[in-house]
Amino acid sequence: MVQKVTDQEFSKLIQTNEKVIVKFYADWCGSCRLFAPKYTKISNKSEYSGALFLEINAEENPEARKFASVNNLPFFAAIKNGVLVSGDTTAKEESVEKIIQQVFN
Repeated sequence: MVQKVTDQEFSKLIQTNEKVIVKFYADWCGSCRLFAPKYTKISNKSEYSGALFLEINAEENPEARKFASVNNLPFFAAIKNGVLVSGDTTAKEESVEKIIQQVFN
């Protein structure tokens, strides 16, 4: 399941969850909208059940965007124990899964 969050929620969630995956998006971003169902599908995979999946509007939440060094959209970040371990701009499922796997290693 994917949760939409704000800066305030983001900060708390990355500190209280061991494994967090974040999709940064913007309402105007076509690739972001097209990837949304794929992100939901990935979040429901049993092998990722130990991770928290978040979505955050990059334009409305500057603190989270700065934390992950978001430079383009959609941007995916893997956070483990409150530390950014991987982040990249992509719209490919394989690339997103490689990012996710960084918190499981």
